[in-house]
Amino acid sequence: MEVKHKFIKKYEEGIMPWAHKKPDFNLVQMVHSRPIGICKTFEPGCGTGTDAIWLAAQGFSVLATDASEIAIDLAREQAKKQNSNCRFEVSDFMHDKIEGGPFGFVFDRGFFHTFDKLSDRKEFARRVSNVLLSDGLWLSLIGSADDFPRKKGEGPPQHPLRNVVKVTEPYFEILSIKASRFGSEAAEPAKNWVCLMKKR
Repeated sequence: MEVKHKFIKKYEEGIMPWAHKKPDFNLVQMVHSRPIGICKTFEPGCGTGTDAIWLAAQGFSVLATDASEIAIDLAREQAKKQNSNCRFEVSDFMHDKIEGGPFGFVFDRGFFHTFDKLSDRKEFARRVSNVLLSDGLWLSLIGSADDFPRKKGEGPPQHPLRNVVKVTEPYFEILSIKASRFGSEAAEPAKNWVCLMKKR
């Protein structure tokens, strides 16, 4: 089953362990500490829109997409409640043309890591590169293999760092990688890699 269909099915079943009420602290820290300048921004696989709405509130012009209509409906509902001007669209990033680019910043929280095949991860990195401006930045939060072993289907996919570096380096200069945890309401959030990259 293709990745997008798995996630669409999860939303239909109401199973959304990745959903979070507050913007992921890894994103917040990176935007404030780097700092990442206000720019046109894209978030593929935005889910229920928490991070995209936060970015828009900081002044970023945000387009956020997800293949799930349910996810986008929930994101638009949240945006309306918060009077956000964030734009949400139903779209399959791996196949559809993304309108509105190029972008200065791309953020993904756990989209890149959903792909088991090296070729799919490489294609994801290539597509991110294609929607970015020259020297544009990509921040990706990726499940880490340094986390304790989990049962199959429990928690986010777990990747050793080599799985990230091998497919991104042809398209991106890696500016920083640090070990962290996902921002989450869970008692023990999963470990991740926080990867900031610049388009070559």
